[in-house]
Amino acid sequence: MGLPISPPPPAPAGLLDRFAAERVTGALSGPHGCFYFLDGAVYCIESTAAPGLGSRLTAAGKVPPQGWEYAAEAAGDRRTGGRFLVEEGWLTQGELEICHLAALLDAAFFALPLLPGATSFTPGTAHWLGVIRPVSTAALQQATARRRALLDRLQPWAAADTSPVIPVGTRIPAATTRRQRRLLDRADGRHTPYELARVLGESAFATLLDIRLLAAAGLVQVPPPPTPLPRRSPGACLDGSPAPAPGHTAPVRPLLLPDVFDTADPTIALLVRLRTALEEEL
Repeated sequence: MGLPISPPPPAPAGLLDRFAAERVTGALSGPHGCFYFLDGAVYCIESTAAPGLGSRLTAAGKVPPQGWEYAAEAAGDRRTGGRFLVEEGWLTQGELEICHLAALLDAAFFALPLLPGATSFTPGTAHWLGVIRPVSTAALQQATARRRALLDRLQPWAAADTSPVIPVGTRIPAATTRRQRRLLDRADGRHTPYELARVLGESAFATLLDIRLLAAAGLVQVPPPPTPLPRRSPGACLDGSPAPAPGHTAPVRPLLLPDVFDTADPTIALLVRLRTALEEEL
């Protein structure tokens, strides 16, 4: 009779899962954001890539810029900045919770995943806004995974994420959403999607998603992928042919870009058909 086979060790839990199990309280800083915990639940996240709650509220005209500063000062050691916003009458409790949750989920998308070797934890540190509506780490990771899957469906247009948004044409189809029309109206060829999100006080994730959808529909430009330089032997042309004789002008050949619009996704395919129809009308 052979020795019993021991089961494989369990897969290591993620950092957020471990913090939830240990019911920690404090601040966890990573390369792309800071998470604030209370008894293992996340109640606030700050990320440089996503507009925070203050940017959203001031851009929407809900809170004056000086009001946000007053709230930070009034929070004090009690960490009751959120309560101050409500008591001043700028927001209802429901508005505060909805806006805060939207900002938290947006920041989580860019701050995750967290790698243990690139983080630092400070026990007991609290955010001045206070605890508005804690979110479990499991729900936070599930929401982030769903958003990442949505964005991944539009991966062929990822080149538009970090480039200035340049609208194509002057006609905006009626099928676009109000948020997409705001993006096209504000796009000036200088601001990236992240910058537009901050100016408009919109979700950075939703802005990226809209820009990729608009790129798929041909309504914003997609930067061409960089063409790698081929290796060649001395004295040969880039395509391997002999060098032209002195005084001879080589023919100009157009760059052939890959067809990034090939997709089996029905939603993206519909946008591609819309793009083709728009090009035929221009």
